[in-house]
Order: sequence, then C-alpha cells, then structure tokens
Amino acid sequence: MFLRQLEPRTARTTADVIRFALWPLAVMTVLNRVFIKAVNGFVTDDYKPVYQASLDFLNGREVYTANFDSVDPHYLYPPSGTLLIAPIAVIDYEKSRWLFILLNAAAILLACYLLLRLFNYTLRSIAAPVLLLAMFMSETVINTLVFTNVNGCLLLAEMLFLILLLQRRDLWAGVIMGLTIAVKPTLAPLLLIALVRKQWNIVITATVVPVVLTAIAWPLSRDPEEFFTRTFPYLLETRDYFNSAIPGNAEYYGLPPWLTWGIRLSMAVLVLLSLWILYRYYREDELFFVTTSAGVLLTAEFLLASLGQMYYSMMLFPFLMSVVLRNSVLRNWPAWLAVFGFLSYDKWLSDRWPDIGRNLEYLRITFGWGLLLIVVFCVLGDRYLTARREGRLPHLDPAWMASAPDSRDTGTGIAEPATTPVPPPAPEPDRTPEPAGVRIAETQAVRG
Repeated sequence: MFLRQLEPRTARTTADVIRFALWPLAVMTVLNRVFIKAVNGFVTDDYKPVYQASLDFLNGREVYTANFDSVDPHYLYPPSGTLLIAPIAVIDYEKSRWLFILLNAAAILLACYLLLRLFNYTLRSIAAPVLLLAMFMSETVINTLVFTNVNGCLLLAEMLFLILLLQRRDLWAGVIMGLTIAVKPTLAPLLLIALVRKQWNIVITATVVPVVLTAIAWPLSRDPEEFFTRTFPYLLETRDYFNSAIPGNAEYYGLPPWLTWGIRLSMAVLVLLSLWILYRYYREDELFFVTTSAGVLLTAEFLLASLGQMYYSMMLFPFLMSVVLRNSVLRNWPAWLAVFGFLSYDKWLSDRWPDIGRNLEYLRITFGWGLLLIVVFCVLGDRYLTARREGRLPHLDPAWMASAPDSRDTGTGIAEPATTPVPPPAPEPDRTPEPAGVRIAETQAVRG
C-alpha cells in the first residue's frame, strides 16, 4: 500500500497538480536545510556557548563567565534553563550538535503539522506542501538550524500552548509555557491572552514552573547568582549589533533618544488600539482572536523591546497562517510586503551601491515588523469605523465576508475547484412494440 503512494499518477485536478509539484520541492528543501546547510554550519554558532555552559554545569564549574564586550554569541539562559538543557553535554560536541539539529528539525515539522490541524487542514490538502516549503525557505528556519539555537523547540511549544489554550486544558498549557519561560521568555507575552480569557490557572502554572526549576538548579550550580547580578542587566541593555528592534537600529544609526522613544511609543499606541479592538469585538471568534492577538503581541515584543533578531519571526507562523480565515487581517498585499521583509532569506548588501544595500539589509526586518503592525491597525480600525458609520456595531465584519472562503468550512483542507456537473443521460424512448389493433385504431382516429 505504501509503495502505491509512490506510483507516478497524472493529476486530474488543479489541486492535484499543485500537490504533485510542491511535495518533491518541499521534501528536498527540508533535506537540504537539515543535512547540508545546518551540518555545514556558519561563522555564527549559537550552540557552542550553550554546550560549553552545559558542560561546565555538569562538571561543577562556573557558567556565567561570558565576555560581553565581544560580539560572539553569549550564554544567556537562566539557571532553570541550564538545568533543562544540560543533558546535551553528555556526549561530544559534534554529535551533540547534530542531534540538536535533528531535534529542532523534528520540532519544526511537528509544529507544521499542528499548525495545519489548528486551521482544519490535512496532509492531503494543498496547504501542507505550501506551508512546509514556505517555512524551510524562510530565513528564520534556515538560520535556526544553521546557527543551531532553540527556536524550533520554542515554535513547537507555542503551537502546543495555543492548542491547549483553545481547548481550555489550562494546566498543561501552563506547564508548556512555564518550560519555555524557564529557558527563554520569548513567548511570555502570550500569557496576556490567557489573562483576558480568564484562564487563571495557565498564568499561575506558567509562573510556578520556572520558579520550581530555579529552586532545583540553584544548589546544583556553581554561580547561579551571577545570572541575576551580571547576565540579567546585560539582557536589559540595548546593543547596536545583530539587533533589528527599534532601539537597536536607533543605536546603530545614532538617533536621538527623544526620536527613538517617540517611534516606540507611537507603535505601542497602535498595538494597544489593535488589541483593544480584537478583545472588544472578536474575542468570541476564538481561533481568529487568539492567533491574531498572539501575532500582534509577539511582533510588538520583537520590535519594541531591547533586542529583536530576525529569526525570532518563526513565532509568527501561527499568525501568518490565519490568512486562511475569512476575517483575517492579512488578506492584502502590504501585509505580505511586510512578511517579505522579515522572512526572506535574500541578502540586500550591494557591491555597486554599498550604503543603500547596507541600509536595506539592516532596516528591512525593522520595517517589516513595523509595517505588519501598521497593517493590522489599519484593517481593524477601518472595520471599526465602517461598522460604526453603518450602525453595525458590535459586528465589525461586513456582510460579504460571510461567504468568503474559510478553512473552518471544511475538514479536508482547501476545497477542490468546482466542476460543472454532467447531466444524467436522457431516458431512452419506449420501443416496446404495441398490438396491431391499437395502432390501427389510433390511425383511424387521427384521420377522422
């Protein structure tokens, strides 16, 4: 039965054509990213300081000894994260790195599947190869694997958290979020969604888990206090390299503080207004509300906090997938211009125009995140103003949107194109021979 799936068949529908074309491209792209690009590595190696810190932890040596004056990757995880990630140093560095690449790749693939299921798609739908190919063509997945950091596992944790949140399995959702915070608090803003949905147990559990893990790690560490006295203050600083957040680029280009804060506060106001509209008018539409709010919160974190790196954009995949919902705020071209800015693997450094190329390369991520937040605010604001003008509040979606395509309308993925039904053949005339006397009588009647 399995071999029959490999049998070459001629596509009979447009959906078959797309699937047959994209699956080989997606699979080969995944293999290239995992076994060639990632194994080859790059000059930037996020894994080496993590491995060294884990090795030092297991051998009772000091962990928080990084030289913050250099631009090399530093070890920045808290003691709770050191405790969780320490087993990677049980084997030698090279094999450990390969296994971690495979772990990240498996986590991304599983997150891809969960993302499909969250929006009611199957592996037989067009969406499956499209999503897989798009993910592994993006900068965020490529550099996560090449640099060998933990973001693939965080994406899987985000997907599990969102699914459990929507299913109101609060305890497990809190545990998943707590484990991510214990290692890296990138997803912590998503707890605001649990708060406004009054899922208090998620917030409590997500707070307790890292505290308990820190208490366990503390006596096992040589210098746990150094994280809070030395590493944590560094995390609050704004660095002017490898930093696409507004304050990072402001430091690099030498913008005055008043202008930097003016831009940050203006964007923060747009974020707050977008979140208010989402909560006030869309919180009953749970899938749209949760995925869109998550995207706005995380994009705001990347753009407005002290540090935002391009490969953080992986956490926006659930938000970008919401484009398949009929009331998505992403069904317009400016949104995808923004997505190109922070997901594209293209380099814009130019030998012919070095200054222009350097500015395009350094600013496209910042502009992409910023444009995405502006698009969300404009779409939601326009819907609100139009609904108020037409007297439709609290219903923001226009009437035409009810008939727009939506992934929740079918359990089999993207619908096949409609075909004109073939009418049934007309019934054959009755050719049963009639008695001769009947035919003679009918003929005489007609003549008379």
